Amino acid sequence: MSYALIAFFYLQTLDVLTTLTFLMVGVKEANPLFRIVFSFTGSPLVGLLAIKSLSGLLVWYCWRRQRRNLLNRINLFYAALVAWNLFALLVGTAVIEWPLLTAI
Repeated sequence: MSYALIAFFYLQTLDVLTTLTFLMVGVKEANPLFRIVFSFTGSPLVGLLAIKSLSGLLVWYCWRRQRRNLLNRINLFYAALVAWNLFALLVGTAVIEWPLLTAI
């Protein structure tokens, strides 16, 4: 298994965990597609897993067709997305629970 494929699954796991964490602390999901899927599934976890299944199909296509450059771009996108989730989590909890940071 290639490192890009391992990185993809690692980033998907981080995306699910960070998304669920910021939803639990009260930060709202910004992606309207995700909000629609969440409303249909009734659960953020089920919605995330459904969307991750679609991501898995895209990676399976890249892997089968030897599209390593596309897989690397997908990984860069998800790395940026995880960084954004962490930023949203930090800002969301800073406003809610860290009053000392809001005074700065």
